[in-house]
Amino acid sequence: MPSTIVVGGFFGDEGKGKIVAYLAKNDKPAIAARGGVGPNAGHTVQIGNRKYALSMVPSGFVHENARLLIGAGVLVDVDVLMREMSELNLHKRVGVDWRCAVIEEKHKEIDQKNAELHDKIGTTGTGCGPANADRALRRIKQAKDIAALKDYICDVPLEINSALDDGRNVLIEGTQGLGISLFYGTYPFVTSKDTTASQIAADVGIGPTRVDDVVVVFKSFPTRVGEGPFETELPDEETAKLGIEEFGTVTGRKRRVGVWDSNMARYAAMINGATMIALSGIDRLDASCKGARTYEELSNKVKEFIAKVEDDTGVPVTLISTGPEISEIVDIREEKKCM
Repeated sequence: MPSTIVVGGFFGDEGKGKIVAYLAKNDKPAIAARGGVGPNAGHTVQIGNRKYALSMVPSGFVHENARLLIGAGVLVDVDVLMREMSELNLHKRVGVDWRCAVIEEKHKEIDQKNAELHDKIGTTGTGCGPANADRALRRIKQAKDIAALKDYICDVPLEINSALDDGRNVLIEGTQGLGISLFYGTYPFVTSKDTTASQIAADVGIGPTRVDDVVVVFKSFPTRVGEGPFETELPDEETAKLGIEEFGTVTGRKRRVGVWDSNMARYAAMINGATMIALSGIDRLDASCKGARTYEELSNKVKEFIAKVEDDTGVPVTLISTGPEISEIVDIREEKKCM
């Protein structure tokens, strides 16, 4: 389908970067765009033994011919963006909407010095909250005002809608997850804006009638970084027995781990208008499925879990990640369409 939005269904860290990278490599979109908050969201992409930790550049960079766009709703840290473009040699492919708000040093300082945000809510300290506050108060710089960005300035909605008019594929990447949405998450333990598919569409400037598919990514064992309610959280001794230990891409903080949350998954699928579910961490559920690439290779335990997820959400599970590497995935989108 021409336009696909990928968002998180739990508290972030669901493996959206891996799913987006796979879709980019497999579906070859003309444009891979990023919506969401800003550099407080880190997405990890693993190709072979090499890992890429990204917090500004779209994870769809793996498709060499994709135009890489950052939507107007995204906060830009110029230094982070420049570093990632240099490391990946992407200068000729990246476009930044002229209306993007720019994070300044003062925003990072406020973020890092705010004890309540740091200790209670667990802010990443990247300046996103203060920058969004300044944006709402109409006192922030835009990308068009920054000399270092002049070669990358563009009109993202115009580019994306023109591509859709021409029948070309567009892949749009969200950040964080429903559980930390400013509107629908566990307030006040949330990020500084909404994170649902509707917001991600607005971030890049497409209307709801132009969205063909919404992929909601869930983790078989949901995780959360920072404070806040976590209904299905496991004690540390239980996660140790399971051999699950993870750390946040941006902060490096240890992630809290829980078990599948049927109610939250159902609600996330509803609010996001999910048309497909992607599951990650299946190899944590059953190690025998590590690296599987066909449905037949999956164990009965995993197949039963997939059936439960579909029953909980009322949405077909079409992408099943069986490991961190980009090719470790079971893609049954076509099979599900025929059912």
